Amino acid sequence: MFRNLSSQITAAVTGKDADKKKVMPPTLRSDIYAVIDQAKAWISGTRGQPGDGVSHGTILTVIQKYLPELTLGLEAVGHVESEVAVIVGGITNMIMEYSMWESMSGGMAMRTWVDGLIGAYEKASSGQTKDVLAKGITQGINHVTNVNLMTKDFTTRIQIISALKSVSTKIYGVGTDEARHGEAVWSSKFI
Repeated sequence: MFRNLSSQITAAVTGKDADKKKVMPPTLRSDIYAVIDQAKAWISGTRGQPGDGVSHGTILTVIQKYLPELTLGLEAVGHVESEVAVIVGGITNMIMEYSMWESMSGGMAMRTWVDGLIGAYEKASSGQTKDVLAKGITQGINHVTNVNLMTKDFTTRIQIISALKSVSTKIYGVGTDEARHGEAVWSSKFI
């Protein structure tokens, strides 16, 4: 299921239209910060909750302004892990695209996103849902995110990759298999 979803998202982001973008959309920065705030409330369960099949719609609509091919298939609607993976990957891709235009601001936006994401995860109610949230977050960060959208500026690339590598470590703890996997994925994407 996720391979198909990941390939659809990657195909959408790296399609023929990706080369046509010559200027940064003027609302990209403000939409990134607005969607980060919405996603934090959504993931923590303050405003809607992942898996209800409906509340992700407003977030996905904003993401689709910049990544129009990003969709959540019918089989994924109502599944916490799938919804979270698509939303987390979509927001991360928006920030990656922003970093192409404004590299340092993109790096700061990524740090803001990662900190907010971890904070929202920690506020979520404990139990089985929190485990599924963790899987969705790491799936979105590690497999849905399109690294081809990232800036070519070396310093900012290191900052972004460092932030993304820290997600699995902060969720699962240092030395766990999931944390090591996340670090390996992002280290390999840097090379």
